Amino acid sequence: MVLDPGHNGGNASHPFDINRQVDIITKSKACNAVGFETEDGYQENALAWSVAQDLKPLLEELGAKVVLTRPDDEGFGPCVTERAAIGNEARADAVVSIHGDSGRPGGHGFHVVLPGLVPGHNDGIIEPSRRLGLAIRDAYRKGTGMPYANYRGKDGLRSRTDLGGLNLSKRPVVFIQCGNMRNAGDAAKLSSAAFRKRIAGALADGIKNYLGGE
Repeated sequence: MVLDPGHNGGNASHPFDINRQVDIITKSKACNAVGFETEDGYQENALAWSVAQDLKPLLEELGAKVVLTRPDDEGFGPCVTERAAIGNEARADAVVSIHGDSGRPGGHGFHVVLPGLVPGHNDGIIEPSRRLGLAIRDAYRKGTGMPYANYRGKDGLRSRTDLGGLNLSKRPVVFIQCGNMRNAGDAAKLSSAAFRKRIAGALADGIKNYLGGE
């Protein structure tokens, strides 16, 4: 099992490194990004790291071997290409990339991003990734009480072909956009340590349900 906490705490101080262009098959893209933040300054990288730290022991209690794509929240990177390679090399049964979204302030809710088809590259993971995404979507809604995003995607799901972590993966993979960091209500939840533990519990349930159905 690979957890990919999005972005990194040191990205902002390493613009040259993270803006280096890498090939994600459908386009060239920056190696990594700074990420978003709430109006009060709570950063996406911190959200992702906190959820991953709460989620990892829950998965280990279920017997999973868990690999993280970064060791802390102090450095920069790794590039999206490297993050995908970590999941591939680990032969992960599932890869979950953890993020917070930035939409219009009036938009709220969460959604799961699925890999869109990149013919000849990710054909074999489209269906298992969709099953993983559905399991996580259902568990997230049940466990957190958050609604599906009303500003992006449909029924809590969205497919994309412009993300290296999806395009380059050879393993079942999804991104979870935990909520809209620009929405006051979502931001208050995502900034709460107690709520982030609920997120972790919901993700653990979704991953367990997916693996149990394989």
